[in-house]
Amino acid sequence: MAKFSKRRLVFGLYLVVLVAAAELVSGRLHVPAWPAFVALVLFFLERMDPRRIADILLGALLGLALLLLAPGAIGLLAHLVGGQWAQLAYILIAVYLIVALHDLLPMFFNSHAFMFLTVGGLALSAPAPDPRQWALVALAGGAALIAGAVLIGRISPAAAPAAA
Repeated sequence: MAKFSKRRLVFGLYLVVLVAAAELVSGRLHVPAWPAFVALVLFFLERMDPRRIADILLGALLGLALLLLAPGAIGLLAHLVGGQWAQLAYILIAVYLIVALHDLLPMFFNSHAFMFLTVGGLALSAPAPDPRQWALVALAGGAALIAGAVLIGRISPAAAPAAA
């Protein structure tokens, strides 16, 4: 049977404080917090491996850059195949590039880029979407949240030694 881990409980409490602070700051600055939180979730999925931080943040930038390029590219493609087909073609091209160029530039073309492209694409339907702002929030806020999680991991108490 699974037991509570003192380290995990303390980590969780500190993380709740970090999340609350991020929400308050983003609200005060009138910026969406989701790009920073997506970066943090991806860091957790990478098992909090600090070597993966650059991949997460650079992938975020690429995924959001693909969103910025979308209107122009879709506009060009629409002249050839129509609007709906142009949108589909752009999505397929973007996904293909992420997958096909992974071996060449894995710090940019990775599953993190795909995640930000997907979530950012959904966020485009929100009022006043701003992918440039999202990129800044992903970089600065994501880096801050990840740094906070690393710090919390270091200050959380070590697991208690097993009873003899």
